[in-house]
Amino acid sequence: MPALSPVAILRNAAQPLVTEEDVQAVLRQIGDASLVLLGEATHGTREFYKIRAEISKRLILTKGFDAIAVEADWPDALGVSRYIQGDGPGNAGYATWRERIADEALHGFQRFPQWMWRNAEVAALVHWLRNHNGQLPSDRRIGFFGLDLYSLRKSMESVVRYLDRIDPEAARRARDRYSCFDHFGEDPQRYGYATTFGMKSDCEQEVVRQLAAMAAQADTWLAHDGQAASDELFYARQNALVAKNAETYYRSMFQGRDESWNVRDQHMAESLDALRAHLSARKGAPARIAVWAHNSHLGDARATEMGEHGQLNLGQLVRERYPRDETFLLGFTTHTGTVTAASDWDSPAELKSIVPSRSDSYERMLHDTGLSNFLLPIRGKPEVAGALGEHRRLERAIGVIYRPETERISHYFHADLSAQFDAVIHIDSTRAVHPLDHSEHWTAEEVPETWPSGM
Repeated sequence: MPALSPVAILRNAAQPLVTEEDVQAVLRQIGDASLVLLGEATHGTREFYKIRAEISKRLILTKGFDAIAVEADWPDALGVSRYIQGDGPGNAGYATWRERIADEALHGFQRFPQWMWRNAEVAALVHWLRNHNGQLPSDRRIGFFGLDLYSLRKSMESVVRYLDRIDPEAARRARDRYSCFDHFGEDPQRYGYATTFGMKSDCEQEVVRQLAAMAAQADTWLAHDGQAASDELFYARQNALVAKNAETYYRSMFQGRDESWNVRDQHMAESLDALRAHLSARKGAPARIAVWAHNSHLGDARATEMGEHGQLNLGQLVRERYPRDETFLLGFTTHTGTVTAASDWDSPAELKSIVPSRSDSYERMLHDTGLSNFLLPIRGKPEVAGALGEHRRLERAIGVIYRPETERISHYFHADLSAQFDAVIHIDSTRAVHPLDHSEHWTAEEVPETWPSGM
């Protein structure tokens, strides 16, 4: 009997994702993992958001997950967390719940790329989280938190506002330390450029001192009883950590891509560790967290050519820091369709067509199975790992910028998919995420109302 081809092996192992109930197959693969990392192959695909939302809801309902942590800035995501943990659904003064959410919960996401979190799919998840939390006691409500570090100015302002309320003298000292950045306005890249090329002394000591002060005085500030005081202190300390690591990040931007990338992902890992420790202390048991970020952050970097060049990422750090059965890394892929993306940094969101995947890519290999939407288990499946690893292949990554005309150099990298992830979800033809803020560059498209597109 002739041996099966690699594509045939993948076809036999694939588990269809046709209905919402098929998501249960994903949960069976996840098992008892308490850190579940949910990727995406683009920052603008509707199905990726919808499926991650459905998985996250089921993790909350059936496995007792405590929070969703996302590739977003801490202050912006904290606005979502405060909204979903509020009492009652409420809708006064708004025509629709989506309008209320866009204004009250997602208002902080004003920095490019706004559509990553200000979109219809995230709004629907936020609506569900608020209603779900409304049925729970305040100390058991689900949170929504950011892991990123771009919010240098906003995080410093948040630290000072917190200290103004509880310790005005400490607030004065924080203002003095953070005034080191005053000459650079709202653009932290100007700070990074000036300090890197010797035009200005850096502010590293000031942000480090402020973070240390937050830790040293924590017990004094927690003299006020109650969980709310503990939460607010943690939020402020996290903003101080963001300020410290963001200062390092913006200085590293002009030293090379690998340096700045590593600072960013190390910050994400440090933030995830801190969040889990805080939630665990509040819960009295190990916290369970679902993490949303791009495949490039969540797929173990050691299995990619970026890792060979010295880059690390959040998925790698999570695997290194936690027992393997506590973690689960889920990647997402697509062959073709449409995507919401920009042509250049800080440019408007556009509705773009995705070029069909290259013949030497994992995406084409999964497309060649002939299946439209499916889960491919990898962990514990040596035949699948062998089929995926038979030849080195390319993997596609579309971020907030998509340049189809330079696809190979802009969006593909070599990887070992079987070592990157514990499982992969492939949606063969995907559709663009729907921004809440439409522009002349983005025009709505017709989407078939079937799972997973029309969930």
